[in-house]
Amino acid sequence: MADVTDRKLYLGPKLRVLRRELGLNQTRMAEELGVSPSYLNHLERNQRPLTAQMLLRLANTYDIDIRDFTASSQDGAASDLAEILSDALVRDIGIARDEVLEVAENYPGVSEAIGRFYRALADLRRLPEQMQASGRGAAPAPLVAPVDWWRETVAKAGNHFAEIDAAAEGIAAELEEDPALLQVGLRARLKERHGMAVQMVRADVLAGTVRHYDMHRRRLMLSERLPASGRIFAMAYQLCAQEMADLIAAQVTRTASPDEDSRRLAVIALTNYAAAALIMPYDRFRQAAEASRHDLPLLRARFGVSTEQLAHRLTSLNRTGARGIPFFMVRIDRAGIVSKRFDGEAYPFARYGGTCPRWDVHAADAPDIVLPQLIETLDERRFLTLAIALPRADGARGRQVIALGCEAKHAGRIIHADGIDTERDDAVTVGPTCHLCERRDCPDRALPPVTRALDLHSYERTASPFPFRRV
Repeated sequence: MADVTDRKLYLGPKLRVLRRELGLNQTRMAEELGVSPSYLNHLERNQRPLTAQMLLRLANTYDIDIRDFTASSQDGAASDLAEILSDALVRDIGIARDEVLEVAENYPGVSEAIGRFYRALADLRRLPEQMQASGRGAAPAPLVAPVDWWRETVAKAGNHFAEIDAAAEGIAAELEEDPALLQVGLRARLKERHGMAVQMVRADVLAGTVRHYDMHRRRLMLSERLPASGRIFAMAYQLCAQEMADLIAAQVTRTASPDEDSRRLAVIALTNYAAAALIMPYDRFRQAAEASRHDLPLLRARFGVSTEQLAHRLTSLNRTGARGIPFFMVRIDRAGIVSKRFDGEAYPFARYGGTCPRWDVHAADAPDIVLPQLIETLDERRFLTLAIALPRADGARGRQVIALGCEAKHAGRIIHADGIDTERDDAVTVGPTCHLCERRDCPDRALPPVTRALDLHSYERTASPFPFRRV
């Protein structure tokens, strides 16, 4: 509790949201907490801070996690909101930073609404191109793209689905731990309990598909190109699709998917989550991660998984009372485009663009080498990132990279950070993404910031591309 009680906590909006979620009026909640309605009103209006005693009363009365309740969403929400308000449509208004911070902290519902409107606007802007590419008469794209909707759903859940994790752990307890024996056990369970055969087939038979389930013959066909980790995962996916179908369907219903494409995406994503939880059961995996100090190659070998599967799982260790390091994760191609992202608690880059070119993730060029880097954001927060290259896909010219990251304060729990003094060593200064970054002296800049006017003169050329005005 020291880190919570050492500072004054003004959490009025969160307290108000909690009360409304519980269906209580101020009088009833005040009575249950043993305080006066006027005092509760002052707390909700941020006229008084929450004391440690009040936090404990909230935790005991309503069974909430103090860490979750006191976790500040201001930095991330304010960053997202500032990014949205830098759009060309509204940036001439010149909304001050303190106004953005006030809205993000005190009116989280307003921030969320603005975010949804912006995502819908971004999709509508792409609509003409989509219609042209699809031909006349094509159905319009949904107002919220399924991938964006699912990304937000995962973020709200902290990338952790407790019921699915618990059910997968139960299945894993009935199977072997060794990856080679696990593969045999999965094949046998599919056959004995569900009448499904697993068959390895030539790559040309599946014609570009690595996994196909033949429902009529109850046969799971796997491409010969799949590595051992892919084969285990494919069988785990099929088993979870059979034995956890009702649980996954219930979770999908709770997500309130806006359309059919989003619903299908949620089913697939949650089944993938279940498969990973089966192969890497929560408690055993978390304990192995902590004991090995998050040795990525060791964990990958011990559980028989790929780098990407391992990174996904590390971002999901958010069980109450048994949390892991709050990692964020991105998958980046050689053009710097983020094709997959899990934000964690403190994702330092922009959510609607690429990453900073000063972040050296592509210096990782070997699948077995972990490249650590200490970075510092413009607001002087430090992060440790771990980059590891993925095997080159068949026919692909570029190599993708998986990067895991966390706040530098967790570096002591990570073996790949040994030798890095996160307090004293020089850190590479990075920005959110070029079009939002206001560092004036950056020689790596690829685009001018949309928040500032250019300051070009014929009589001089600055060392940094795209000079811009300070105000």
